[in-house]
Amino acid sequence: MSTEFPTIPLMFLHRAATTADKLAFRFPAGNSWSDLSWGETGARVRNIACGLRSLGVTAEQRCAILSSTRIDWILSDLGILCAGGATTTVYPASTAEECAYILQDSATVAVFAEDAGQIAKLAAQRANLPDLKHIITFDGQAGHDGWVLTLADLEQLGQAWHAAHPGAYEAGIAAVKPEHLATLIYTSGTTGQPKGVELTHDCWVYEGKAIDDLGLIHADDLQYFWLPLAHVFGKVLEAAQIRIGFPTAIDGRIDKLVDNLAAIQPTFIAAVPRIFEKVHNKVVAGAKAGSPLKYKIFKWAIGVGKQVSALRQDKREPGGLLALKAKIADKLVFSKLKARFGGRVRFFISGSAPLSRDMAEFFHAADILILEGYGLTETSAASFVNRSEWFKFGTVGQALPGTEVQIAQDDGEILLRGRGRMRGYHNLPDATKESIDGAGWLHTGDIGELDSDGFLRITDRKKDLIKTSGGKYVAPQALEGKLKAICPYAAAVVVHGNTRPYCTALIALADEDIKAWAEQNGLQGKSYAELAKDEAVRVLIQASVDELNRELPKYATLKKFALLPADLTVESGELTPSLKVKRKVVESHYASLIDAMYAGSLEGM
Repeated sequence: MSTEFPTIPLMFLHRAATTADKLAFRFPAGNSWSDLSWGETGARVRNIACGLRSLGVTAEQRCAILSSTRIDWILSDLGILCAGGATTTVYPASTAEECAYILQDSATVAVFAEDAGQIAKLAAQRANLPDLKHIITFDGQAGHDGWVLTLADLEQLGQAWHAAHPGAYEAGIAAVKPEHLATLIYTSGTTGQPKGVELTHDCWVYEGKAIDDLGLIHADDLQYFWLPLAHVFGKVLEAAQIRIGFPTAIDGRIDKLVDNLAAIQPTFIAAVPRIFEKVHNKVVAGAKAGSPLKYKIFKWAIGVGKQVSALRQDKREPGGLLALKAKIADKLVFSKLKARFGGRVRFFISGSAPLSRDMAEFFHAADILILEGYGLTETSAASFVNRSEWFKFGTVGQALPGTEVQIAQDDGEILLRGRGRMRGYHNLPDATKESIDGAGWLHTGDIGELDSDGFLRITDRKKDLIKTSGGKYVAPQALEGKLKAICPYAAAVVVHGNTRPYCTALIALADEDIKAWAEQNGLQGKSYAELAKDEAVRVLIQASVDELNRELPKYATLKKFALLPADLTVESGELTPSLKVKRKVVESHYASLIDAMYAGSLEGM
């Protein structure tokens, strides 16, 4: 798209008009998939936008979306923007009280609620939501004395309003300014109340163009999309799709992921590290559970793959005997893994949380490229990303065109500046001033370093760095990533040790994988909690901890670990909706286990 547009609605109008007959979206309908062209998408968005205008929505007024990832989320979001409003995102797993906090703080006037369950949350808090005038539901029923109407009802209102006000839809879009609020995303946060991050139209226009300029994604690519759209990682891909024009198959049901990939056969997918870790654990555990010969072939193939990976990281291709071995390894092992993803994936994009280098190299050895990127909600998600033609594992790539970066000399904090940076925190001027300095630099809270080629390596969170009582600094995320790569039975790891004499770890087991191992080792029928207490399981995990410790300086080794009685979950409050570990919550929940690992310890041990 050569023409430049100042806002997302103008960009969308152009996309819908110039590629009207091309596929925009695929989405599940019963047991099959339905398609929407860009022209059809444009018509539905117009109806939703005009419906909101008929309800009185005005410039920059907030309309929230409380729903899982589905086509209606995208259509509603674009409808809000084309009505001149701004979208407030709310995770569908939020409690009624959490929803009320966000809707109150944002002064939201309308909510798109997925179903009866989400409507019930809002109804329970109705007395606390004086600004909320309308609920539009995707799957629920109209009612509550006209407070709730269906999406179909809204679109009918929009059709009538558009017919009665010719030209008003386009005029309203033309009145939207680049500096106007487009999205208010409340950071899920690992501690404290969420903060509303104000992202303007210009933020998203910049992101879409910068991703387009990379040349990484093309108009003939097919994306499979399942990420939570309440998260900025999902939202930035929406902006990129409108800019570039590639089609997207959308379905937020994680339990359908494997079946959907086989049916859709996408060419690229964005995911979070926990997904890759789960796939890795299943593959390795499955190989170990097979016959000794099959496991030997698997290890041989991975060894060959790592040799090929090393060459390709150096921008070279294998030849001679290695090339022949690579073909055999692909036929015997890697082709089966790639088939799980549909067989056509050119690359994955990983974001939202750190991906360990070991994990990236394992998949690359299997001829599956994961391009890690980096950004914050406060920078509209994408600030750095590896490219398919030039990548370095263990880094988050180079800056997007137009994004500036500095590394603070005093403590190594990453500072970012550019058009993707937020306008500020909603209703929090002091927090905004604390995060954005007088020169416009956003202080990310992440520690990192740039190499001579401009590749950024994140070493840790500024506030997460551990300083032992012996004065040694340890980056816990690095240890956690390494252990998960070594141990296929670890679903989550939380390293602890700040102000303590040594480092320890809380380890959650991968439920399906440890039970599969148990079946093969005389422990069949035992529950997760029983396996977590079993000495044989402890010996199994200890072997992986010992392997990790051999790579580490003495002060960083894990002296002890505890197996958690249950996996970490979003519902327990231990994971954010984007599956990042809430470190302080986990440490609080399992304080007694942590204290037990230090009982009787000597200072400076």
